[in-house]
Amino acid sequence: MNFLDIDNLTSNQIIEIFHLADQLRMGEHKDILKGKTFILFFPENSIRTRVTFEKGIKDLGGQSILFTPEALDRREQLGDMIQYIENWADGVIVRHPNFTKIVELSERSAIPIINAMTDYNHPCEILSDLYSIGKVRENYRELVYTFVGPAGNISRSWMKAAAVMDLAFNHVCIRGNELSEPSPTYTFHTDLEQILSRSDVVLTDSLPNGLLKQSYIDQYQITVERMDTAREGALLCPCPPFYRNEEVSESVIASPYFVGYKFKGNLIYIQQAIILFCLRLNSTE
Repeated sequence: MNFLDIDNLTSNQIIEIFHLADQLRMGEHKDILKGKTFILFFPENSIRTRVTFEKGIKDLGGQSILFTPEALDRREQLGDMIQYIENWADGVIVRHPNFTKIVELSERSAIPIINAMTDYNHPCEILSDLYSIGKVRENYRELVYTFVGPAGNISRSWMKAAAVMDLAFNHVCIRGNELSEPSPTYTFHTDLEQILSRSDVVLTDSLPNGLLKQSYIDQYQITVERMDTAREGALLCPCPPFYRNEEVSESVIASPYFVGYKFKGNLIYIQQAIILFCLRLNSTE
């Protein structure tokens, strides 16, 4: 089974991945990937996603072979390339800006293709964040999620997760930054203060080049003062890399609202769980 986008999954399948992650956190499934090899296509500047996939595979007894994503940009058709690779590998994990290349690989592959990030979406990261929120808020499916910032791969993946899991999801930004494929649980707003007052989880992403940053910062930067207006127990979950005094203030990162660096510790378990799920090694009995 491939893992390309969150809306290819059902809510039950996402919960199944979460159950697998629970088991992996408790030390279960040791050496379950023994004898299995994974081909990874990752850029040199990938840190969190690459480290957690490589270590996650190794910790379960498997091995990985690394290539740069440019290896997928050659003249050779991807359908031909993948049919050679599947002679020697049990799965392929790809981080490439072009989502269509990952889809093209999956259409001709007999082994799982896992999307580790594209310019269009970032499904592993967002499932990890949702899982981590569930570890500190048991009622995570009843909370109100608010993404603050321009449309992009992070906001799109959150929107898709919200649609599959039936989460209330707000998107706040300057008019013209709406997501182009809205779902029934998605609402777009321009007034941050009004939406913060009924938000439980505040989400951000780094600001793209070309944005009028000072105008954006004045209207939408997440500060301690703004988080103080959110619901009691509110969480701030910025997608890394975040930049202090741009989408988030210096002081809010030092505040109790910021869920912290250890929050991302679960990324390794979710990515291991996705691998097991795709290989049909997902017994959650």
